[in-house]
Amino acid sequence: MNPQRILLVEDDLRLAELVREFLHQHNFEVQLETRGDDALANFSAAVDLVILDVMVPGMDGLSLCRKLREGYSGPIMMLTAKGGDIDQVLGLELGADDYVVKPVEPRVLLARIQALLRRFARAATPDGELRFGELVIKRGAQEVTLRDQPLGLTTQEFDLLYLLSSRPGEVLTRGEIYEQLRGLEYDGLDRTVDVCVSHLRKKLGDDGERPHFIKTIWGKGYLFVADGPG
Repeated sequence: MNPQRILLVEDDLRLAELVREFLHQHNFEVQLETRGDDALANFSAAVDLVILDVMVPGMDGLSLCRKLREGYSGPIMMLTAKGGDIDQVLGLELGADDYVVKPVEPRVLLARIQALLRRFARAATPDGELRFGELVIKRGAQEVTLRDQPLGLTTQEFDLLYLLSSRPGEVLTRGEIYEQLRGLEYDGLDRTVDVCVSHLRKKLGDDGERPHFIKTIWGKGYLFVADGPG
């Protein structure tokens, strides 16, 4: 089996070498860059996953994430010592798919990487199409159109919409959604699901105060309404 390729952008050389060696032992090929501007200049879309530290010289990880998202649709993980809610939400807003706070055990990091890669692999697997009036969700093509207009969802947004819409009228808890999409146990603190729902509502034209497609069931979770407006 050919190794999967990871771009690691980290200026702590000791940590970077430890991570690279550990991942190499688990059949990953790691390209290490210590500066954000060098990572952008040397970037290849053939990488299977990108890991970005926030505080790197040349170009910070958040700016690099935003630049990469202009043409790269693969998974991006933020690996950083900054663990506040604002930093986490900002990273997700800029296109990151996961947010891991240092220090992190190597096996935990490996589990997060493997879960992220599995999620993206599932997104590429053809397995059906869903229609709700003029909202069409094509799993195989990972494409969503509303009134014949493409919505341009990220992989994370698409996965969440497909999960909710494949179980219309059913309340899914944040924990269940998180575990289904990430393959990891929900810690009760991660804001990924809430941020992604907010993005989806904007792209679906849903009123944040009185949404039609994705409703918040307070104290429980989220519910997709099959007869939302077309």
